[in-house]
Amino acid sequence: MSGNPAVVMRLVASAYAMAEKAGAIVRRVLQSGELGIVEKTGANDLQTLADRLVQQSICASLSKSFPKITIIGEEDLPEEAVKEDLIESGQSEDILQKSCPAEYSALKEEELVVWVDPLDGTKEYTEVLIQKPSLKPQNRLLDHVTVLIGIAYGGKAIAGVINQPFFNYQLGTESADMGRTLWGMPGLGAFGFELQEVPDGRRIVTTTRSHSNKLVTDTVDAMEPHDVIRVGGAGNKIIQLVEGKASAYVFASLGTKKWDTCAPEAILHAVGGKLTDMHGSALCYDANVKHMNSAGVLATLRNHQYYASRVPKSVLLALKP
Repeated sequence: MSGNPAVVMRLVASAYAMAEKAGAIVRRVLQSGELGIVEKTGANDLQTLADRLVQQSICASLSKSFPKITIIGEEDLPEEAVKEDLIESGQSEDILQKSCPAEYSALKEEELVVWVDPLDGTKEYTEVLIQKPSLKPQNRLLDHVTVLIGIAYGGKAIAGVINQPFFNYQLGTESADMGRTLWGMPGLGAFGFELQEVPDGRRIVTTTRSHSNKLVTDTVDAMEPHDVIRVGGAGNKIIQLVEGKASAYVFASLGTKKWDTCAPEAILHAVGGKLTDMHGSALCYDANVKHMNSAGVLATLRNHQYYASRVPKSVLLALKP
């Protein structure tokens, strides 16, 4: 490590610590049984106490340590003082030890945009409590929940941090090994997981669990998959790609926002994968872009062109960038 790490490396190192704290908050709220659920636009668009506390924690912590960056969070929260115990000022020493890719080494705070999804997979998070209040092995919805912190420069996702609060939930609530944090940066690599690929020739599509429609099903069918996995959370779906459980994430619809895709895209790109809209066009993460990914999301670890070429023309006509 140099005596003065690059701004972006300090930011990623801080985001890592903030994501770890966020994971602990998410677990604590679930274990309390008091989720404080609020419907935003409907029953499939929920906000919980964990969403609110985590966004307060991450955004206030980022603002305190990096006052010139632009922060865009999912939740529209009122201005209020944030409790001191929500502030995280630590940094990952492992990340600070790594060399910054040359193209990012001179970036300034004011050039960076951070996209925050405090709780990706909120619907699944709320269903866990309804179905089984305790963290039982059969509670697979726990894997769907992630915290996402994406960092962008020049409209591109250049670093991402994903915390999976309930990773290893099968070990029980008292396990010190519950939860994990993945991170990555194109040009440097990705860390916190073991990269694996779906066996050659297998097409396994992961797609939405609760936001499907005819466009989505038509597109999934057009991929001629050997198997289809329906799960919650954009972060969770990208984890499936990099861990060899799926070969493509297909979501041919409105629904995901920039805070859903920025962090996962950076990690996927760091291992040679690709994330675009359904037209094959790159997503833009500038501070002034519209938040909705209006032309859907297509993500792959390998063979992106095959999947992009299979998208039906009717779907492309329906989804305007």
